[in-house]
Amino acid sequence: MKPTDPIVDLDARSFGRHSREALANDSLRGALDLVTTEFADRREKALSLAPDWEIWREQARAIKAHTLASLDTYLAQFMERAEANGITVHVARDRQEACTLTAEIIQQTQASTVVKSKSMVTEEIGLNEHLIAQGLEPVETDLGEWIIQLAGEKPSHIIAPAIHRTREDVGRLFHTELGIPETHDVEELTAVARRFLRARFAEAEVGVSGVNFLVAETGSFLVLENEGNARLCTSLPKVHIAITGIEKVIPRLADLDVFLRLLPRSGTGQAMTTYQTLFTGPKPDPSGEGPEAIHLVLLDNGRSNQLSTPLEREALACIRCGACLNVCPVYKQVGGHAYGSVYPGPIGAVITPALAGQDRAGNLPHASSLCGACRDVCPVKINLPELLLELREKGDEAGRSETVGFGAWSRIASRPRLNSVLGKVLTRTLRLSQSPGVVGRCVGKLMRFLVPPLRTWQAGRVLPPMPARSFRQLWRAGLDGEDPPA
Repeated sequence: MKPTDPIVDLDARSFGRHSREALANDSLRGALDLVTTEFADRREKALSLAPDWEIWREQARAIKAHTLASLDTYLAQFMERAEANGITVHVARDRQEACTLTAEIIQQTQASTVVKSKSMVTEEIGLNEHLIAQGLEPVETDLGEWIIQLAGEKPSHIIAPAIHRTREDVGRLFHTELGIPETHDVEELTAVARRFLRARFAEAEVGVSGVNFLVAETGSFLVLENEGNARLCTSLPKVHIAITGIEKVIPRLADLDVFLRLLPRSGTGQAMTTYQTLFTGPKPDPSGEGPEAIHLVLLDNGRSNQLSTPLEREALACIRCGACLNVCPVYKQVGGHAYGSVYPGPIGAVITPALAGQDRAGNLPHASSLCGACRDVCPVKINLPELLLELREKGDEAGRSETVGFGAWSRIASRPRLNSVLGKVLTRTLRLSQSPGVVGRCVGKLMRFLVPPLRTWQAGRVLPPMPARSFRQLWRAGLDGEDPPA
């Protein structure tokens, strides 16, 4: 059986449909605003205590650019040294190979229960669904991942998978799925999760994790986390399977220093993640701690295709901090599920077309206001707006109405007299539509009927009152001048 497509629901119309549903969900938007604002505030506070932040960003960008330009060399070096350390390295060209390899390793151990730590790559390849189809039981142990696994959902954020759910949602979910009395107390809910998961850690013979960084120099790989579940997943079971994209490699162990400064501050506003585990091989003797065997699956799945041009290669520098999601005005309104992909937000709008193809994901680069906030917060300085513009041009997903509308605007804007006349007409009409009484309501309805984009825009917004003077009038009169005649 083929693994489930990592794309939740993606076609040429899915983002528009999902985003309209999200905009009508006040609970979702409240949860998104609360958590993304908290993450952004924590980041700003952490950066205020890091005067060398821009220097670190430049260093990280240079390391990533250098590594990606010679990715084959550093991957070969990593594989040679990892295998010398006793790690079994596998290479998977696509999702099918990665899932098949992983299932075969698990079946060879004769394990039935598999504990998993948080991993976006395993979401990308649809690993859980594939393992279930093979009669295996994957158990997510990250609290957020476990919540959405119980709910039968996909992550809605790169680092906070259950960001869209409130404590009330989780209380109801635990009551329904676990049969406990409903509670909305965070400490009680966490204690319930701890109690249920402890038994699974004890019985599992295989642990699956993602990887944050591969180190070519030493053949080691690093896993970062805050809950401690990843360390349990990778130390208690006899076999540890790590799955990662080929772009995660960096040249030297010393290079980790700058990334360990950037990633936690960008993602959660921490100076340092709680747990940092560097794996350089299985335990050397039976009396030691750790797994008896470590398998590492290196996944391509379209990544090598992104190396062909410098601009597309830039997206592979992403370290999955999620900062671009927390500042994106589009993501903050509609959440991750609207994108239809396990990678949402600005970086998801760039990554997903490479995974799913332009025919299915070519509309996602249009899910952006191009405000540039994502570029400003990216710790490795990925120029996301430029990437989005290039993908828009490549995808050519603009609808007929959008093409006609921008064409008409271009012709009007290039003719100052016509632009001025039509601007006055539009301004006066809008003022009239905002006037009280029957006339204002009738004019407003007529405008929404004649201009469909205005109708769509006003479905979730209120048009602000029109100013007394236009920009042209202010310009001619001067900022301190008297009101010119209307």
